[in-house]
Parts: sequence; structure tokens; C-alpha cells
Amino acid sequence: MTSKILIVDDDQNALHTVTAILEGEGYTLSYAEDGLDALHQAEVDSPDLILLDVMMPVIDGFEVCRMMREKDDLREVPIVILTALDDRESKLRGLQAGADDFLSKPLDPQELRARVATITRLNRYRTLLQQREELRIMGERVMNADEEQRQEIAREINDTIGQALTDHQVQLHQLLESVPDRFADFRSPIIDLIAETDTIFTRLNLIVQKLRPPLLDKMSLPDALREYSSDFALRTELPIRFEVDGEFSRLPESVSITLYRVLQEALTNVVKHAEATQTWVTLVSNEQEITLTVQDNGKGTTKKELAMVGHGLHGLRERTTLSGGTFHIVSSPGYGMIITVRFPQIQPETIQV
Repeated sequence: MTSKILIVDDDQNALHTVTAILEGEGYTLSYAEDGLDALHQAEVDSPDLILLDVMMPVIDGFEVCRMMREKDDLREVPIVILTALDDRESKLRGLQAGADDFLSKPLDPQELRARVATITRLNRYRTLLQQREELRIMGERVMNADEEQRQEIAREINDTIGQALTDHQVQLHQLLESVPDRFADFRSPIIDLIAETDTIFTRLNLIVQKLRPPLLDKMSLPDALREYSSDFALRTELPIRFEVDGEFSRLPESVSITLYRVLQEALTNVVKHAEATQTWVTLVSNEQEITLTVQDNGKGTTKKELAMVGHGLHGLRERTTLSGGTFHIVSSPGYGMIITVRFPQIQPETIQV
């Protein structure tokens, strides 16, 4: 990424000097010869660095710097003042106006190149961090919108289809009880229908749980994960040892749901792919972070196979990253798999587990 540098000086010789020093260093250079032109050029070019002379007609460099700091799109752009003034008062004026650094004229070519290289590198890094944070925030908003939609769908399923199935079950039981003894042969198909309705109802509840974790609305995160693990073990006959260590603050909903989703997908992955006979789930909280670990003693996999197949976990990696956490998988053939998710600790009110 090429850094853009705006050079502001009313002295043509000075402009040529700075250009000669910086040419060939990979920068895109633009120029302004007075304060007003500098303000306009900076807004047009959105430079990564401004080299600003002090002694200019109409508006001096100090005033130009101050005016730039008042503009939202220029407030964070690094400004280096180029000046022949070497007194303490001038430097204080520059700092008060918002300058980041000073270089004295006549310019030392090596010092100018070094200062510019350092500032543009730091500015690119800061810009990258800002862009990443903006992407994370956007991703979190998308996830929240997705969860809201999932919650609405789950509520609709539960309120309409679920209620309809419940009424259907009641009617079938009433019908079964109303069959006279002399027509006992008719009871068998009704009993079968009741059993099928129970199966559909169970599957529907599982779908609702996948759409929106209802346990998180009723209990703390550790209790919700423990309850889900216990229920999953009963349904799949997979032995799961669940352990909790530490005190847990109330987390952002996106973090709690992400940890719940990771546990869901990780346990499903164990049943589908691992051929494991034991699984360990550990939730740990300390002053720095919250860590969820899911480990199995299954057949494991290679890095190449994991990258190709994904085991349904790539989406969770992205979700974890967007929520501000880290996601790691360690696996090798014959040694099972370990999935570890970490989120930085937040310190509001605390729940004792």
C-alpha cells in the first residue's frame, strides 16, 4: 500500500528539495503552495502524512495545522512541521496547534527519510487496526441481526407449529381414550400416531434449540453449557465430562451465543466424525479471559484433511474472530481433537458458580 504525502510550502526551492529527498522511496507526492490550497488538497487527497511549512503568506503553518485538526477527516492525519524556527515558543505553538513532530530547516535528508518512513509505517498500522475494528463491529452487527432473525423464527415455530402439535397430541389422546373396548384394534394406529407426533415434537425442539439457545434466556452461561452437554450425552450416548472453574461475569450476548454455538458444533462434530468414546468440556474464567475447551479421544485428523473438510468449524472460527475472540484447533491422527475458544474478560457484575 503506497503512502500519500502532501508537501505544503510556498518556496519552490523547498518543494524541490523535499521532492528530491523523497522521490524513489515509493511514496505518492502531492503539493500545495499556501494554507488554503493545503486545506483543499488535504481533503481531496486524504494523505497519510502532511509535511507543513510554517512561514507562509496569508495563513501560516500553525493556523493551517489548527484548522486541519478541526476537520473530522483530517483530525488523525500525522502532521510534521518544517521550520527554520528553533525556539521553544514556536515548538509549543506547533504542539498546541496539533502538530505531531518537527523537522528543522535546512533538512537533513537521512533524518527526513527516517522520520517519514516511521510515521507512515505507524499510520498504516493504525489504519489497519481501525479497519479491522470497523469490520469486527460490522460483523458483530450482522451476527446480532442473524440471531434476532433466528429468535423470531424459533418463536414463530414454537408458537404456531409447536402449539398445533400440542393440540394434536391432546386430541389423539382423547381419541384413544374414547375408543370402546370392542374396537380395541383401532387403538394401535392411534398409539403409533401419538408416538410419531412425539418424535416430530422432539425434532422440532432440537431445531428451535439450534435456531436460538433457549437455555441462555433461563440460566447463566456455565449452567446453560452444562445442561446442553448433559442433554446431548443422553441423546447420543456420548460420555461427556463437564467442568467449570472460576467466576463468570455477564458477557455480551454475542460472546455467550458464540460459546454456546461452538459447543453445539464441536459436540456434533465429535459424534459425526471422531468415533470417540469420551469427551471433555471445560469452561474456565480468570482475570484475563474466558476459555472454552472441547476435547475428544477420537481418531483425530491431519491439518490437510481439516482444511479440506472443515468439520463444520470454519464458520465458527470466523464468528469467534468477529466477536473479538480467538479460535484454535489441535488434532493429529490417533490423538483426537482439541478445540479452544478464548474471549477477553469483561468486568461488570459477577455471578458465583
